[in-house]
Amino acid sequence: MNNSESKDAPETPAPAEAGSPAPAAAPASDPLAAAKKEAADNHDRYLRAVADLENFRRRTVREKDELRLFAASRLLEDLLPALDNLGLGLAAAHQPNADLKALANGVELVQQQLKSALAAHGLKEINPVGQPFDPHQHEAISHLPSPDVKAEHVLTVVRTGYVLNGRLLRPASVVVSSGKPVEEAVR
Repeated sequence: MNNSESKDAPETPAPAEAGSPAPAAAPASDPLAAAKKEAADNHDRYLRAVADLENFRRRTVREKDELRLFAASRLLEDLLPALDNLGLGLAAAHQPNADLKALANGVELVQQQLKSALAAHGLKEINPVGQPFDPHQHEAISHLPSPDVKAEHVLTVVRTGYVLNGRLLRPASVVVSSGKPVEEAVR
């Protein structure tokens, strides 16, 4: 063989010795090995995704429980000053020469403080005196005739109702006017 022929001839790999490990097959030359490797990679990604999903689920449940437990904390922080003032009012009421008028004014101030704290958190009173009766927000406990209030309008509020951020918590218990009294026929 001359020099020119040896340059053009393709090189053949030397045969592996009997005791040495076989060289790794290239992905293009062994489709079965490539498919097994891809399947193993996909299975690994699947296991990681399942673990991530389970961790996310656990974290979400934990965060939901924490929110439920501590959701009222801001509201309670706002109510604590009113509670403190109520305690001061009770202490003043137990004094030997307590002024009833001053105590009543103090209780009214505490009530206003409570109402404003609750209003800041979305609580709204339903006090519909003189307004048309609304069965979605009012609970009629009786009907009474009234010369001053139109029929099917609220005459008096027995118990105030409340709405929280547009959702009815408790309907207002009301007495509804049945209109002007009807004079009994003379016998």
